[in-house]
Amino acid sequence: MTENERAEIVVDLDAIAANTAVLRAHVGRPLMAVVKADGYGHGLVPAARAALAGGADALGVTVLEEALALRAAGVTAPVLSWQHVPGADYAAALRADVELSVNAEWALAEVVAAARATGTTARVHLFVDTGLSREGATPADWPGLVEAAARAQDDGAVEVTGLWSHLAYADAPTHPTIAAQVAVFEEATALARAAGLTAARRHLANSAATLALPDTWYDLVRPGVAVYGLDPLGGDPADHGLRPAMTVRARVALTKRVPAGTGVSYGHTHHTTAETNLALVPVGYADGVPRAGGNRAPVLAAGARRTIAGRVCMDQFVLDLGDDVAAPGDEVVLWGPGDAGEPTAQDWADAVDTIHYELVTRVGGRFARRYTGTAGVPS
Repeated sequence: MTENERAEIVVDLDAIAANTAVLRAHVGRPLMAVVKADGYGHGLVPAARAALAGGADALGVTVLEEALALRAAGVTAPVLSWQHVPGADYAAALRADVELSVNAEWALAEVVAAARATGTTARVHLFVDTGLSREGATPADWPGLVEAAARAQDDGAVEVTGLWSHLAYADAPTHPTIAAQVAVFEEATALARAAGLTAARRHLANSAATLALPDTWYDLVRPGVAVYGLDPLGGDPADHGLRPAMTVRARVALTKRVPAGTGVSYGHTHHTTAETNLALVPVGYADGVPRAGGNRAPVLAAGARRTIAGRVCMDQFVLDLGDDVAAPGDEVVLWGPGDAGEPTAQDWADAVDTIHYELVTRVGGRFARRYTGTAGVPS
């Protein structure tokens, strides 16, 4: 951090590229790096470029705005966008050469209309709901969607390039729902093949499945959080050859010596047990630091791990350092790769009863973001 920076998120682009390369080598087939949600909080465009530099064959995003932002930044790799509402600007997507996921016949009709209006052939992925009960056509609705897509493909309005679904329990590799979902997926894709959609690539595997479930790899895998070096199975990412790409840190804004029995932060949920040094860290829940971290979440400060003392506030939290000494401007690390003894995002997730996905995608607010490494950086 420079002297005038209060707090920053540091993203290691070389780690993103290396993680992608490890995953690509692990599966030995095409890989779609998922860069939705601003690259899982790492920055949409830099993360996408780093993943491509690491060998990703395609990119996945949720909404059209993300896909169009990639195109506006000059990213030319294949991009799939998969969550749309009626009236979405499919024409803009088709003009930008964005592939589209379709869940239902009404959505396919809108894509077909946009293809005809723009004089293009839309590349679509058909999504079947195999048991997650989120996106996707149900097994009852799937035959109708497949039939409509096959007609549209015969008419030249669409090219069905993908058949896909999503697992509910991939982070529990022995869960019985996995085999059940695979069976539904096999049946659904066989029906699509029989209808003439023979060129479409099948894809089912998310990060956890990419690491642990080879039977789900099919023609393409699409890891997300693992690209950023986080273990979707909740373990040590190094066990999979992955390295966390994000470090979150701030500077101490104020220190003070207080007597025993001093109440700290809103509601005085922490009281000092002896005369002690307090350090004020100027980030809070407005910056994506979970309020639930009060009296629970770890940080590295003054050479040791500490637990946040009292409640996390909108703009700040407090550390009780005991007799250890810190000074204004000293660094406090919330989470990082763990190399220097700092907590990891998994440590925070365990402390506040959430998942590291939520932590890395929500942190931001008034944090500055800085990049290290050169992977994907334009020369």
